[in-house]
Amino acid sequence: MSDTADGLLTEQAVRFGVHAADRYDAVRQCGELLVAVGAVTEDYVPAMREREDEISTHIGAGVAIPHSTAAGKKYVRRDALAVLVLAEPVDWGEGEQVSLCVAIAALGDRHLDILAELAEVLMDPDRAEQLHLATTAGEVIRLLQPEGKAENV
Repeated sequence: MSDTADGLLTEQAVRFGVHAADRYDAVRQCGELLVAVGAVTEDYVPAMREREDEISTHIGAGVAIPHSTAAGKKYVRRDALAVLVLAEPVDWGEGEQVSLCVAIAALGDRHLDILAELAEVLMDPDRAEQLHLATTAGEVIRLLQPEGKAENV
């Protein structure tokens, strides 16, 4: 995510205290936020739901990384992230609770690189906890930077 400072994640794409009825509502809201920041067309949102139906985007530590199916990539306008910090955790299936969603939109195969970097950051228990406790978009952006990049933001 070395591109974060260059607009992959902007303050406009971070929301706090979001209420979601269930995981599909959270995924929909992630998609709508990606639409709002101009990263994807509205057709991307149903493709995110399809991905969630295929395989859960929950990665552990109360975090999910919603993104689209391969077919949904044609609706991506630019690489971007969107972050929802949920007001209360939602059941992501199999009893897994999620309170932080980091949605991805990426052109071509770039989503694999972004997913790998995100997973590395989010699987760090200290970082994940700090993200859950973050209160400003700037904090979220800083915490999502890979090690060695965070101090440069």
